[in-house]
Amino acid sequence: MAEQTSVKKSVKKQNSLGYRIRRNKVCYFMMAPYFILFFFFTVLPVVISIALSFTYFNMLEFPTFVGWQNYIKLFLEDDIFLISLKNTLIFAVVTGPISYILCLLFAWIINEFSGKVRAFLTLIFYAPSICGNAYMVWNLILTGDRYGYLNGILIKLGILDEAILWMKTEKYVLPVLIVVQLWLSLGTGFLSFIAGLQTVDKTLFEAAALDGVKNRWQELWYVTLPAMKPQLMFGAVMQITQSFAVADISIQLAGNPSVNYAGATVVTHLLDYGSTRFDMGYASAIATVLFLLMVGTNKLVQRMLRRVGE
Repeated sequence: MAEQTSVKKSVKKQNSLGYRIRRNKVCYFMMAPYFILFFFFTVLPVVISIALSFTYFNMLEFPTFVGWQNYIKLFLEDDIFLISLKNTLIFAVVTGPISYILCLLFAWIINEFSGKVRAFLTLIFYAPSICGNAYMVWNLILTGDRYGYLNGILIKLGILDEAILWMKTEKYVLPVLIVVQLWLSLGTGFLSFIAGLQTVDKTLFEAAALDGVKNRWQELWYVTLPAMKPQLMFGAVMQITQSFAVADISIQLAGNPSVNYAGATVVTHLLDYGSTRFDMGYASAIATVLFLLMVGTNKLVQRMLRRVGE
């Protein structure tokens, strides 16, 4: 009996956090610089932002606690926020899954080519996401007169009789922004999928063939995707961030504010209050809502990715 008690105490001690830290102290020491930077530049700002969301803070006076007033105003009085929230959710629902699937599909296809061809195709697909002048190209395409490329082509083909002000017409703003966002979406997540596909153990395909896997789609579902779950999760996080954090596209193409706020997003609304009006308490409340949306979506995606390969 005494031996069993001693064994239980020993197991409990080994499972304790303090024991594991002492046992792996060298690893924690090596990771300490990253942990310190991550805490001060990521965790701490998020905590401070959540705290400021319950205050009135104009950058000149000390923050004044106002309780839930910012959140009440946000959901019950701020009509522009509700429009921007609707636009952001549409962006996330449409561009998030589509861009994620496109990243995976193109990475899977490109991975079938040889080294130099694969590198060239990867550059071609990845280039739009790192192109600083991408908005200038789309501004030329969407110019609202006959000299705009899109108007010129459609008029020449007889589809249009007169030029359309694409980014000044409310019904066209959001669809155009979605198309541009999809064009820019093959970014870091796409590269992670390329890397993940190249690390899949080839012997797994031979074992799968013996177990009854007969075609490439079954290989993809039962072998490839389960073997690259870390890359799938990383790509999902990146796509969620991109789809919820749309701002530059809307500002550059539709302006801020856009016509009837047709291109407004939560981030553009946040920039309005944070960078223009300097109402940092209200801006922090907007940022907190966006943060909770991202965290909730991330948790949902994690649960879905756990079912991959089942």
